[in-house]
Amino acid sequence: MPENLDAALGEVRALLLDPALTRAVAAGRRRGHRPSVVRAELRPVTLKAGPRLQISTSDGARPYTRNVAPGPDADSAIDALLAEPFGNWHVETADATLQLRVTKSGEAQVHRAAATRPAAATVGHDREKEYLLDPGDPIFAEIGGSAAKRRQVDAFLRALAATLPDELTGPLRVVDLGCGNAYLTFAAYRYLSRRGLDVELVGVDVREDQRQRNTELAERLGWAGRVRFVAGTIDDAVVEPAPDLVLALHACDTATDEALARAVRWEARWVLAAPCCHHDVAAQLRARPAPAPYELLTRQGILRERFADVLTDALRAGLLRLHGYRTEVVEFVDSRHTPRNLLIRARRAGSGPTTEQQRDYRELVDQWQVTPRLETLLAPTTVE
Repeated sequence: MPENLDAALGEVRALLLDPALTRAVAAGRRRGHRPSVVRAELRPVTLKAGPRLQISTSDGARPYTRNVAPGPDADSAIDALLAEPFGNWHVETADATLQLRVTKSGEAQVHRAAATRPAAATVGHDREKEYLLDPGDPIFAEIGGSAAKRRQVDAFLRALAATLPDELTGPLRVVDLGCGNAYLTFAAYRYLSRRGLDVELVGVDVREDQRQRNTELAERLGWAGRVRFVAGTIDDAVVEPAPDLVLALHACDTATDEALARAVRWEARWVLAAPCCHHDVAAQLRARPAPAPYELLTRQGILRERFADVLTDALRAGLLRLHGYRTEVVEFVDSRHTPRNLLIRARRAGSGPTTEQQRDYRELVDQWQVTPRLETLLAPTTVE
């Protein structure tokens, strides 16, 4: 049920002044109003001078951080932020979480939850590992997405966390190819920037309306200076300078090949691609008989389609190895969340392929008489 906005803001104020405060974020805007800053984040910090309330704000172009002392200074700063017409507040303390959303009619919708205190340390560890980004993070109020989508994105981020070295420092240039509604784009920026990296992220999608929508979201989140979007195909969208990290989540069929090919041409240091449907090689398998003694693998349609999936990704991994990448194919999320749960994860090693790698790849494509789309895309530089 909607609640009185002044009363809800009073409750937010009490939590912001609570010594048990751990984090708070204000974002979005109320209908017909615009805050002087697009986003504000508050958290307690301990400095040499003593405890302070750290307030980080963004005007959409650049961040600004200040540390205010408890007492009148903190009270005044909090009151000034509460007077801004933010559309959403998310406040966490050691004891409770409160989410406030202001409706179009100016009423308050408030969700309150007590902090969960696990009975055992092992339970707490499992709970902590459940999500890299809290499902209550205010960015989800902006970007939306189903629970299933959030699980997939979080699993993708875990694979990313395992790929990047712990000692990595910025700047880090990232591109998300075939970004669509940009769930992964925004979540990746949130995660990477929280690691302390100086991140610049570009999302690429063929649709101009998606570019406009995602750009507006970046502005509302206060990330317009760091997260931008371009309209164009994966193969020809202008992305400058070349990225260090290439992401592609569920790019359909040969769009995954286009993403991998661009990553190779860019000489990206890391590549993470979760393929979607696999039609190209499947069609080639239907067009010709299977080599003996493998007819049973392709006689039944369902088996042929599944084998085509495996063969496609095996050949993609093989081609990446031929182009100097250490490559593995792993399951990145449980199959009950999505059947498209394989991830091609590659790190540029810079060394050339071995004779054995060249031979194994060539024998496989020759035996099955297929021409992978990725091989065609990389034809000018494919290692023989």
